[in-house]
Amino acid sequence: MVFALVGLVVLALLGAVHRYVWRRFVGDTTAPGSPLRRAGTVAAFVLPLLSIGAMTSGRVGAPFWLQQVLAWPGFLWLACLLYLTLALLVGEVVRPVLLRFLARRDGATPGTGARTVPESATAGPAGESGTGTGTPADVPDGTRPRTEELVPSHSAGASARSEAAGRTATEPMTESATEPVTESVAEPATEPERERETEPAAGPLATSATAPATGLAPGPSRRLFVSRVVGGAAAAAGLATVGYGTYGVLRGPSVRRITVPLAKLPRAAHGFRIAVVSDIHIGPILGRAHTRRIVDTINATSPDLVAVVGDLVDGSVADLGSAAEPLSALRARHGSFFVTGNHEYFSGAGQWVDHVRELGLHPLENARVEIEGFDLAGVNDIAGETEGQGPDFGRALGDRDRGRAAVLLAHQPVVIHDAVEHGVDLQLSGHTHGGQLWPGNLLAELANPTVAGLERYGDTQLFVSRGAGAWGPPVRVGAPSDITVVELASRQA
Repeated sequence: MVFALVGLVVLALLGAVHRYVWRRFVGDTTAPGSPLRRAGTVAAFVLPLLSIGAMTSGRVGAPFWLQQVLAWPGFLWLACLLYLTLALLVGEVVRPVLLRFLARRDGATPGTGARTVPESATAGPAGESGTGTGTPADVPDGTRPRTEELVPSHSAGASARSEAAGRTATEPMTESATEPVTESVAEPATEPERERETEPAAGPLATSATAPATGLAPGPSRRLFVSRVVGGAAAAAGLATVGYGTYGVLRGPSVRRITVPLAKLPRAAHGFRIAVVSDIHIGPILGRAHTRRIVDTINATSPDLVAVVGDLVDGSVADLGSAAEPLSALRARHGSFFVTGNHEYFSGAGQWVDHVRELGLHPLENARVEIEGFDLAGVNDIAGETEGQGPDFGRALGDRDRGRAAVLLAHQPVVIHDAVEHGVDLQLSGHTHGGQLWPGNLLAELANPTVAGLERYGDTQLFVSRGAGAWGPPVRVGAPSDITVVELASRQA
């Protein structure tokens, strides 16, 4: 019941976000019935369906080829939706500012003397320009009398406007106050003259008087113009962010190096190097080539020990066993070790433990081994509790010599408090991806004591890797993938 309710909330939120994105990118920028409007509307329905298919196909047991077909467009669109929405929200702040700026600029242009005149005041008998200074075209210069235009005011009623419209363009008033005002009835205008009267007059005065108040004619209205500018900028920013984040994942993880001093570490183990890799997430998108890049990067660091700290896969051994085979090429003086993550329990943890053992890795299922100068322990992930295979710290650490340094492999950082109680000196974890997609790090901070990097909890230090792969969208923003070489330092050295 709870899962159904959460699913409905997620679907409602997804629908609302898509409606908002459609409105800003399609509804506000395209004409009804246009090809672009139709294409945008179809995309607004198809893309979320692809995303839902990508998220659910693996859980419902869809064929692996179908998972691969849905994964790329479906998961990538989720990343695009996130950053397009964030960019549009920024645009909501810019939109009114830009509209106000354009309205102020178009309302009065300094230095031109132009002013906005109501249409009813510009159309009338004052000549083609409608400015009140026009003169009849059929009267020769120097022979017509000086005239004063009788232009009806803007506030006059309909009868006054009708009377003014019936007068000719040559209705003069003589300068002498004693001479009567003569009115002449104009002959019906010829067809060319009617065409000239309907055409806009040339010259700066006519342009300023007849141009629309938006100042953007000919062309889109001011609001349409702003919608297209803001939408175009948001699309460019959002898609560029996703493109850069995808490139970072496909390029492969970078190598980080940190030094961690341990009080109990003997001088002989000083400088011991552990290559920590987590969250590889082999799956429908990141396959065998991704695994090979990670193995080559780890081997290039020449570590003493390799620690694979959970979330190796997103799928079954039947579908992804061959994609994990490059792990057999890992090389380290003291071997490679593996602990389960929560995603292993979505994919058949028991089968994967057996498979990685066949590839030459040593699974630590609530177990411990003695390494040169310290104890290396590993616990199952919390997700294993649903199968009765959760973490057992007593079994992994309960009977050890506390005079020796202890390094613990545990997928999720939240078990740090159990590690402190059992005298662990250093816990190596993953799970958080460093947030993977900003601002996901803010949510990750709510659920984890440490999102990335090295922190101390009492006498225990916790290091959290950002991971070498990606879950869902193959995109990372603000949290680059990494493989970290942890060098242990003895305080006795």
